[in-house]
Amino acid sequence: MQPNTELFFADIDAHTLKQWLHDGREIALLDVREHGQYGESHLFYAAPVPYSRLEADIVRLAPRRSVRVVVYDNGGADDTAARAANALIALGYTQVHRLADGIAQWQQQGYAVFAGVNVPSKTFGELAEEVFHTPRIGARELAERQRRGDDLIVLDGRPYAEYQKMSIPGGICCPNGELALRAHTLAASPDTTIVVNCAGRTRSIIGAQTLINLGVPNPVYALENGTQGWYLEDLQLEHGARRRYRDDVAEQDLPVLAQRSARLAERHGVPTATAAQVQAWLDDPERTTFLCDVRSAEEYAQGSLPGAQHAPGGQLVQATDQYLAVRGARIVVFDAEGVRAPVVASWLRQMGWDACTLQEGTYAALSNASPAVAAPAVSVLSDAALALALAQGAQAVDIRPSMRYRASHLTGARWSIRPRLGSLALDGARPVVLLAEDAAVAAWAAAELRALGIPDVKVNTGTPESWAAHGLALESTPAQPADRDCIDYLFFVHDRHDGNKAAARQYLAWETNLVKQIDERERAAYRFPPQ
Repeated sequence: MQPNTELFFADIDAHTLKQWLHDGREIALLDVREHGQYGESHLFYAAPVPYSRLEADIVRLAPRRSVRVVVYDNGGADDTAARAANALIALGYTQVHRLADGIAQWQQQGYAVFAGVNVPSKTFGELAEEVFHTPRIGARELAERQRRGDDLIVLDGRPYAEYQKMSIPGGICCPNGELALRAHTLAASPDTTIVVNCAGRTRSIIGAQTLINLGVPNPVYALENGTQGWYLEDLQLEHGARRRYRDDVAEQDLPVLAQRSARLAERHGVPTATAAQVQAWLDDPERTTFLCDVRSAEEYAQGSLPGAQHAPGGQLVQATDQYLAVRGARIVVFDAEGVRAPVVASWLRQMGWDACTLQEGTYAALSNASPAVAAPAVSVLSDAALALALAQGAQAVDIRPSMRYRASHLTGARWSIRPRLGSLALDGARPVVLLAEDAAVAAWAAAELRALGIPDVKVNTGTPESWAAHGLALESTPAQPADRDCIDYLFFVHDRHDGNKAAARQYLAWETNLVKQIDERERAAYRFPPQ
């Protein structure tokens, strides 16, 4: 079974793509391979939009249907980009192009590729350290100062889930996007030294430099190499910590904090737009405008502006390509109090984005109908119905992440992923049940199977625990699927936080070498202030 890849799009060569990336017009460069493939080697400005999630994610990442789009895959016999291009056209995208022969041609023409994820953001962090000479402290020195009982505080600039996995002993979770609003409550004395850490390098740098740019009176340092540097010095990390900032901020503190952020924004040329101006931008069919709520997840869950995506400020700077796939788009960031958004916008502008703040913040009156893509209809089976279907001869195809399949799956279920469903040699006369974690992703995979000639496809979104509760047998296969088939999983230094010191050293070397790999045009796209 092979999918129909009839061509409805235009091919471009690598030289054309390179020119387009720097011509000042909007472009969405999409790497439509799976996460593991992308992380091993990709183009600098590519946004990861794996084919298995394409329709589920694309409207959030590239909402304007007339934007210029380029997709690519491995080249050669790989037809993923062709399938993705036609899927985008079916969704109404009107300027879809494919990089002819994919990443293979890009490399043949002498252009660089990059391993890892969030490369433009991490490169920016490394450049920021060069430009600002951000003060840093080593793990041994910090440990000694903690042992002495010095007046210092460690703020972990990562999201809470990452902080809980491993942290510096005594560290408090305060994600970078929250520092402007909350650091003063955590380090109330101006004499308290503040050390900002992450797992590696760049969030430590950006977090520390954020406080310095704001003009806090405290001594501020980035922890060199973060938790990995700590671990490489044979110091013990903490696991499962629960310390975090308080949710409330004293009302009387807000005017001073907002004024401080406004001064920073002015120094970095951050404009402020009114709701009326932003509404005009949102209604403009010729330009993409992203609306990003940079507040905490808890605040966002209580309500936001229509069409806004949740983009916590620290992560929007650190992992920009996970929120914005249109290079050259407008970015409107907002909060509720005018303290966090100006700081985030200042960093985005230095990264080369056309970013501004929204004057009215969460109180703006906006209409922003960004139509979501409706997933194809598919029947979702309960676990009991799944057990009955399997007893009657249905074929189980597990499309959960490959590492979860290895850990535990239904006995007899085969693992696959959307771009490779055509190689399964399924029996078209028997029903297929897709075992999935995300119903929308499963619905698109089901549509793919129907196009391949399997008429009866259903979905189940259970878990190994719920399957076992319904009497279904489970098994684990630590080596199956084989590593080469786990295209959704990034093996590149994957165990750097789990005891592999060589992987940690390799990761830190990779991060510090990013600046050396970019070309002059990529470096010129960053816009640091004169020093």
